[in-house]
Amino acid sequence: MAGFKEYDQYDALGLAQLVREGQVSSAELCEEAINRIERQNPRLNAVITPMFEYARFAAKSPVSNGPFSGVPFLLKDILHAFAGVPLACGSRSLKTYVPDMDSEIVTRIKRAGLIVVGKTNVPEFGLMAVTEPEAFGPSKNPWNPLHTPGGSSGGSAAAVASRIVPMASANDGGGSIRIPASWCGIFGLKPTRGRTPQGPYLAEVWDGAVADLAVSISVRDSAAFLDAVQGPEAGAPYAIAPPQRPYLEEINREPGALRIAFSTRSPLGAKVDSECIEAVKKAAALLESLGHRVEEAEPIYDGQALAQCFMTLFLGHVSADMQFIAQKFGADKARLVEESTKILAHLGRRVKACDFVASKRQWHIFAQAMAQFLTKYDLFMTPTTGCPPPKIGELAPKASEIRALKVMNKLGLGSISLGLVFKESTKSLGRVPFTPLANLTGQPAMSVPLHWTAKGLPCGVHFMAPYGDEATLLRLAAQLEKACPWFDKRPA
Repeated sequence: MAGFKEYDQYDALGLAQLVREGQVSSAELCEEAINRIERQNPRLNAVITPMFEYARFAAKSPVSNGPFSGVPFLLKDILHAFAGVPLACGSRSLKTYVPDMDSEIVTRIKRAGLIVVGKTNVPEFGLMAVTEPEAFGPSKNPWNPLHTPGGSSGGSAAAVASRIVPMASANDGGGSIRIPASWCGIFGLKPTRGRTPQGPYLAEVWDGAVADLAVSISVRDSAAFLDAVQGPEAGAPYAIAPPQRPYLEEINREPGALRIAFSTRSPLGAKVDSECIEAVKKAAALLESLGHRVEEAEPIYDGQALAQCFMTLFLGHVSADMQFIAQKFGADKARLVEESTKILAHLGRRVKACDFVASKRQWHIFAQAMAQFLTKYDLFMTPTTGCPPPKIGELAPKASEIRALKVMNKLGLGSISLGLVFKESTKSLGRVPFTPLANLTGQPAMSVPLHWTAKGLPCGVHFMAPYGDEATLLRLAAQLEKACPWFDKRPA
């Protein structure tokens, strides 16, 4: 069956409308998506698990009458379990793991009418801001395949930016929706803690730091997707006020004259690339031209303390994950993880329970600082990242470091200081210092594609809103999308 050549001229809602009107069939859209995977994926390595047989069957069957009926879609290969399909989480240790039921968000994705055509590449256990797992190889940035699309939703972002699909699932524990959205020139919204479901396998992920949604070409697709999947499931640990109206309606409402604070200073004191600073300056001028009040200001909080809290969470959960894999699948499977993951797990076992709890308590301090700051302003704007997309392998351990990691894993860590680890990790967070704050406070945040560097690489602008206020973010994003369109900016 032939595909649909005009496929990439539409977003997901646009394709769904064509299906409803009978101008194109879901089977034709499915074939077009499959054709694009087969043609583009060898260069991008965005899709690691094709689901073509399932997709063709689903496209020819009666499709759920949802907002995205008949539209091809990709699932991020972590947390978003699809019954009967491997869920490797970017790791050799889980390559043969096949879940026996869907996660709740996947159930809602199917109900929305989306047809899953495959699963996308992630770093091992979603731990990195780049997508370069040893198990599946690196994903490439469609704007320049020498560069990373970011992580951990790098495969999803690369697939959307290259127009393989108009939208793909994603999740965000330290910036994993917003970082790849920034580096791939697409839209990415991290919802408020508790807005979207994470069951039934886990009640919450990373103590509530992780939120799930999607990356998309258009703002309205993310709004409609949030409408389709939002709301707690049975047993959810958080109760959050439902939206006043559908988010798809919100984007048609004017945001009003907003008070927007901005900063280009890294909370970790790291150097911020001039292109990222320029992105914010251009955005500030655009916002002022739209009638918003923009001024330079920033919340008062200890960036180094936040980085240490984030790393304490990070190490603790890596260690717990390795323990779970050893218990459920056997020690032989656990030994298949990457050397750097083994080191992180060792370090996590050295974090004291009292230190972990003390660290978690500090999250509230950051949330209070942001809540107080946002009594004066409606939104807080920064660069999404501290640099444009790095080259593939730039942030990966070097060969000599891998050899050292193997020795340390064999002999034990001995006197390695957690303080030294926190210091070194702060350096790596320097590339992405702006996004983790929203994960610890639970606030909604988004990356909007408003700037491309002199070398043609995307560089997003980041906005944070008060807890529970995705509506203001989406209204502003829709206004920016209209004022500075990005839909037709696409990789060659």
